[in-house]
Amino acid sequence: MDGVDRRIVEQLQRDGSLSSAELAKTVGASPASTWRRIKALEAAGVLGRTVRLVDAEAVGRGVNVLCSIRIRSHAAEHRNAFEQFIDGRPEVMECYSMSGDWDYLLRIVAADVADYNRFLMSTLLPHPSVAAGSSRFVLAVTKYTTVLPL
Repeated sequence: MDGVDRRIVEQLQRDGSLSSAELAKTVGASPASTWRRIKALEAAGVLGRTVRLVDAEAVGRGVNVLCSIRIRSHAAEHRNAFEQFIDGRPEVMECYSMSGDWDYLLRIVAADVADYNRFLMSTLLPHPSVAAGSSRFVLAVTKYTTVLPL
C-alpha cells in the first residue's frame, strides 16, 4: 500500500458511503484511479464488505455485557461446536478466543437485564460446551471505534 492507498483506507473507515469522486478529491487522485485502487484493495483483502453502523440504543439493544466463558473441553470438536453455536446467535456481537483463565470473551447486546438473564440462563449456560460463565455489565462506552490505525 502506498500513501494514496492508505489515505483511501483511512477515509473509507470513517465514511464507507463516500463516492469515488468525493473520495478522489479527499485523497488527491482521479476518480477512475481511486475506483481502481478500491477494487485492488478489495481483491487483496484489505477492504471488506461495506456496512452501516446502527445505534444500539435506538433499536432497543442498549445493554452491553462482556461475558467470559470457560468450555468443558478443549478438544477441537467441542471448540468447533461452541463457535458454531455462537456464530448463530445474533445477540453475540463479538467472540474472542482468549489466553488465560477464561477460554472466550463475548460481547453480548440485550434490551435490558432481564433479556440478558433469559439468554444467559436459557441459552448460553445450558449449552453442552459451556462449563462456566462470568458476566460484566458495561456502564458506559467511553471509546468505540471501527477505525484501525494505519
